[in-house]
Order: sequence, then structure tokens, then C-alpha cells
Amino acid sequence: MAQIPSLSSRLADPARPVFLLGDVPPGEGTPPGKCQTICNKFMARSRALASDGFIVYDIQDEPGRSDMERPFPFRRVMDSSRYGALLSRSSGKQCLIYKCVADPTFEEWVEKAAVEHGHTALNLVGRASSDGTYEGPTISEAMEITRKRAQFGCVCIAERHTLEAAEKRGKSYPTEHQNMLRKQKAGAQWFISQAVYDPEPTIRLLKDYAALCREQGIVPNKVVLTFAPVSRKKTLNFIKWLGVKVPQENETKILEAEKPINASVELCCDILKTILSECAGVGVPLGISCESVSIFKAEIDGVHELFRKLQEILLDARGTPWKVQWIDVLPFPIQNAKIEETAEEENALQPVNSQILLQASFLGALIGGSLMAVGVVLGGGRKK
Repeated sequence: MAQIPSLSSRLADPARPVFLLGDVPPGEGTPPGKCQTICNKFMARSRALASDGFIVYDIQDEPGRSDMERPFPFRRVMDSSRYGALLSRSSGKQCLIYKCVADPTFEEWVEKAAVEHGHTALNLVGRASSDGTYEGPTISEAMEITRKRAQFGCVCIAERHTLEAAEKRGKSYPTEHQNMLRKQKAGAQWFISQAVYDPEPTIRLLKDYAALCREQGIVPNKVVLTFAPVSRKKTLNFIKWLGVKVPQENETKILEAEKPINASVELCCDILKTILSECAGVGVPLGISCESVSIFKAEIDGVHELFRKLQEILLDARGTPWKVQWIDVLPFPIQNAKIEETAEEENALQPVNSQILLQASFLGALIGGSLMAVGVVLGGGRKK
């Protein structure tokens, strides 16, 4: 039996790209049956996309994030780890679970996420602002806690890596590349960006991070670039409230288009092409994540179209043949699963003994004839 890499292993592997879809948990207090219905709808919409797994976000109020008025009212959602367990065990795909460290029960949360919910990949998010009083560990303390229980990554924020941002902090040059390397040395194995609507800060960050790693003889972590299509002024304002830089010409290009969502998708594709062109050969491995920041149908549909286009662009940039393959999926609720694949027949689920539950996952693309989208058998001892 050849072992299939976990999502955390794929995220940490610099030799291959990774493709993720983002989801937000249902509202706090949603009944279990309704949660399953919401989960099923997300799976139905995304099952035809060749993704490696899902991102489940941790939504916080973050009143200190911006001086702007929040465009959408804050609503509490269910715990990201809990919903991620439902989504993972329903879909057969592993989830990358976001967690804000500003939580006085952070250590207990990590233990439950790893042991009870079976997550192996967590993404840590620091406090929204250095101002104000926050409970819970610092990001450095949170990384030390998490590395004992699960593999983890962190966010990287290109908007911090501009000369304007550096000047506001009293610095002569931006330092986000240094923050990334510090987190990498503390155990972070990948980075996830904010939504990208201006390629220049991301290009500067990737080049500076690559140069700093080369200087210190360190292999750069994978950076997963996030893209979120928009079609309305209100959604764009929310993107900007989140701290994403949207140049005025890009905002105009979207909002004045006959079909704004199409213009947004094409703009995101052009941004990725620019980043790939400018950063070719720097040595930072890349991945793609797509998300919708609203519940507006046109923007949700736009995510799926954008995902396919960005995946094609990134895979074509590698210069090797690739294809997408489908596989039957048999999801079962299991815990602490061991992921296995038959070496002889990629598409066949093999029987296992009565103490083991079967689960399968559809993972994505085939690159250069090497398997990247397969059905897998998950086997794990069933608790009695």
C-alpha cells in the first residue's frame, strides 16, 4: 500500500502546487441537521473542482481592524474546527482550519482540533491590531503550542510590505519578509495570503522573502495566493475593510463593466499572470486558494470559474503536461484516519477488515503523468 500525502504534507511540499477552496462556517447556533444541509450544498457546488482540500475560516469581529465602517454586519459563526470536521468527514477531503490566536482557551482548542476533530493542518492568524487588549497567547506563543499537536502555517500580508506601510511604522523598508522567515523558523510550514487585487506588493514580498531565505540557506515555504471575485461596490468595500489594497483603476474596471463578475475573474487571472511572470525563478513555490467573501450568488459562481482558470494558469506555468481525473468518493465519519492508496489500481477501493471504515477523496490534477487527483482509501480503527 502506497501512502497518500495528507493535506498538510501537500501544503508543505515545495515540489508541487496546491489548490484550495475557502468556506465559512454556518451561523452560531445552527441546528446540526441544518449544518449538514449547508455542508452538502457547498460540497455539491465544489465537487467538480479539482481541489486538494478546503479552507475553513475563523470569523472574528475585529473592531480594531480598520477605521472604515464594516460594510456587512458581524455575525458569529460556529467553531471552525467543529465545522471543518463535518465538512471533511462528509466530503472525504481534508480541511485547513483557520484559528485566531486571540482566544483564552487556545491551547484547549488546538488539542480538541487535533484529537477529537482529527485535523492535521491549522492556519494561525494573529490579532487584528496591536492596539487594544486581547486575551489568549501571542502569535509566538501560539506557534509553540500548536507545533506540539499539528502542522501549521500562518498568514502573510503583502499590504504590510509597501513603502507606505513601512513609513507608517517608522521603518525605512517593509519587514513582512522578515516576519515570514521568523514564523518559518518557529515551525510554520506554509503561508496563506490575503485576497490579491494589486500584484505589486505581492511581487515585492515574494522577491524579498526569496532573497532573505537564499541569504540564510533556507528553502522558502509555499505561499498560497488567495483570490476572491467581486461584483458589487459593497463587496469591494468589505474587501478593502479587510485590509486588501484595491487600486482605483481595478475597482473602476470591475464596477463599470457590463458583467462585473466576469471583469473581476479576468482581472484576477491577469494579476496571477503578472505575479508568475515577475517572480519566475525566484524559488518561492506557489499555490492557489479561491473564496467568496459574500453570499451573493454571482460571486459564489464566480469563485468556481475563477478556480478553474487560475488552476490552468498556474499548472501551465510549470511547463509540464497535466490533466484532471475523476474518482468515486465514499465518505464516512472516521477519526484519526490513515490515508492509503492501492499501488496497482488507482480507481479501485479495496476491501479492508471489519474494524476499518472506508473513506475516499478526490484531490485534483495530474501533473506530467504523476498522480495528483486520485481516490484514496482511509482506514482507521473504529471506536466502540
